[in-house]
Amino acid sequence: MSIATAASHHTARPELSLTRLYLMRAGYALMGVGLALVKWPLLPHANTLPLYEGVTLCLLTGMSLLALLGLRYPVKLLPLLLLESAWKLLWLSLVALPQAINGTLGTAATETAVNCSLVIVILAVIPWRHVWTQYVRTSGDRWS
Repeated sequence: MSIATAASHHTARPELSLTRLYLMRAGYALMGVGLALVKWPLLPHANTLPLYEGVTLCLLTGMSLLALLGLRYPVKLLPLLLLESAWKLLWLSLVALPQAINGTLGTAATETAVNCSLVIVILAVIPWRHVWTQYVRTSGDRWS
């Protein structure tokens, strides 16, 4: 075995099962299609929206495009599923939950909380052992 082959063999990532890949694709489809149905129709009017609504629209539209790309490359786009999970869990725990406890959760926040609660699907399709192995246990890229 050559040095290059030995090095690539040593750093090879474990394969995810076909079932896991299809589950991940289902998560990407939920994100990509869901956001496409809800956000894409608003794009022609993006310039008329208040600043942060426009920013949010463009950010979520970009995420939907990447999610659709995740249908083809589910493992390579895994950080997108992690980002989706992180921001929704942060919003639910830091914004929605305190407001719900205080009884100040308004109609718009309730709607957002319901939409964000779909994160449970994304959390279920993420291959957490793979995440742990590849992003926590594996050495990072060199700095210099």
